[in-house]
Order: sequence, then structure tokens, then C-alpha cells
Amino acid sequence: MNNLFHLAFPVHDLDAAREFYGGVLECPEGRSSECWIDFDLYGHQIVTHLAPESAGVKATNHVDADHVPVPHFGIVLPIDEWRALANKLTAKGVEFIIEPKIRFEGEVGEQATMFFLDPSGNALEFKGFKDFSSVFAK
Repeated sequence: MNNLFHLAFPVHDLDAAREFYGGVLECPEGRSSECWIDFDLYGHQIVTHLAPESAGVKATNHVDADHVPVPHFGIVLPIDEWRALANKLTAKGVEFIIEPKIRFEGEVGEQATMFFLDPSGNALEFKGFKDFSSVFAK
């Protein structure tokens, strides 16, 4: 069995989180309570916790001509899965804060990337790589 990643983060509204993570991103829902919901994000456990005062992007950093929101999280996918997801999110009307694009083109670490926000203002980045051996390449 592979190790699983666990991430807990704040949201301002659990119903909106359920619609976004369960509906838009199609993450199967796990356990929940009146204060939190577990979701399966590509086999990893993410947990939305009701904490309205803590949700959302706090800053940005400059990366390859973009202002990347901080904090953010997401998944690294094979490039074909990334393209399919980008098309699906576009079709669902997701508003990107960084449109799907290729970053570091022709360089070590070339990757596809896209950024968008959940309803609580939390930033997500999904990356695509042709070759996973280049994920940590210098």
C-alpha cells in the first residue's frame, strides 16, 4: 500500500464545500460531522473544517510570471489526466485565477499548471507532468 496524504483546511461553509469538492471536483465524500467533511482527492484524504475566519489566500509569490496564491494545495497528475481535468473544469464554468498553461516550458521541471479557488477562497493548484521523474528535478 502507498502512503496517503492528509490535509485539513478551513472553509466558511460546509454546504458550499460539499458542492465544490463533491460536485465540481467529484471527490467521494467520507465521514462528516456538523464541523467537518472528509473527501477523497485522488486517493488522499482532505478534510474541510468549518473555520470561517481562517479560510482563504493570505499572500502571493512570484513564480514564472504569475502571482501564485499562498497557501495552496492540489495534486500532480499525468499530463493526459491533467488535460482532461482542465477541460472538465472549464466545461463546469470554474473560474481560474491562473488559466491552464505550461510553466517552465523547455526547462527542467516543465509542467502544466492551473489555479482556482474553492468557495471559501482556498487556492488549489493542479499540475500535470509528462514524466514524473522530473517532478523534483533541479
